[in-house]
Amino acid sequence: MRAFIFPGQGSQSVGMGAALADASRAAKDVFDEVDEALGQNLFRLMRDGPDDELKLTENAQPAIMAHSIAVLRTMGVRLTDIASFVAGHSLGEYSALCAAGSFDLATTAKLLKLRGQAMQQAVPVGEGAMAALLGADLALAQRIAEAASEGEVCAVANDNDPSQVVISGQKRAIDRAIAIAKDMGAKRAVPLPVSAPFHCPLMQPAAEAMRDALSYVVIDQPAVPVFANVTAQPETDPDTIRNQLVEQVTGMVRWRESVANMFDAGVHEFVEIGGKVLGSMVKRIAPDALVTSVVTIEDIEAAAKEIA
Repeated sequence: MRAFIFPGQGSQSVGMGAALADASRAAKDVFDEVDEALGQNLFRLMRDGPDDELKLTENAQPAIMAHSIAVLRTMGVRLTDIASFVAGHSLGEYSALCAAGSFDLATTAKLLKLRGQAMQQAVPVGEGAMAALLGADLALAQRIAEAASEGEVCAVANDNDPSQVVISGQKRAIDRAIAIAKDMGAKRAVPLPVSAPFHCPLMQPAAEAMRDALSYVVIDQPAVPVFANVTAQPETDPDTIRNQLVEQVTGMVRWRESVANMFDAGVHEFVEIGGKVLGSMVKRIAPDALVTSVVTIEDIEAAAKEIA
């Protein structure tokens, strides 16, 4: 069995999609449709930068999704023929839902633009922070977060793999966590260059914004089950998916469990669409799994020979 997985924020880079658009009409059409939906020349920003503007959450989120869908459409495959499940890391869950037909491309782009804006506006710049705890599992990360909180928000945001967990919250609490992490057993703690503290209770205003936006959107049943970030379980019910996307804004991304559960369900091949971020995590979670990253036209041509 095979799963298609979709990367989240941090996988953007200036130049993304440029060569693909030159080589593939299907990819160019994706970028054009996203530009039209947003009323913005996002593809020019993806192609030419500047990097600091592309990194803005409201630009990075739809850009990463557009790139993933451009790769997928260039592959020219029917998802139900080649994949048993899809999943995405944080915003990548929207890419997965678009790939599976729950959202059309324009709707996905508009939702992610709004999601990025709402997340950025939820907490004033400088008041929130995130850090990666390396050499720490979920239980240790939770202990570090609890010890550092001192009445402020400090929570696990991403349970990425057995040796990497990300925490999120108020900057002072995250700074305290970084200071005590090594003494508590983590290998090291690394502050992340993010503009807001994602996936923690401070994002509640953004969750409410997404609740309102999603209430107006038609969600179709996905062609294949989507493993949800907040439950690490497969889901196909549109109303449940709607609620999970709201919960996802403040909830922990249960990536380690999602991959482990897919592997236990019989998925032994994971194909990352549009990035090279998730593959290493998958290998740390399920060492026996086959992992392929598909980003360039050369990757697509090579994958076409392997995926039938």
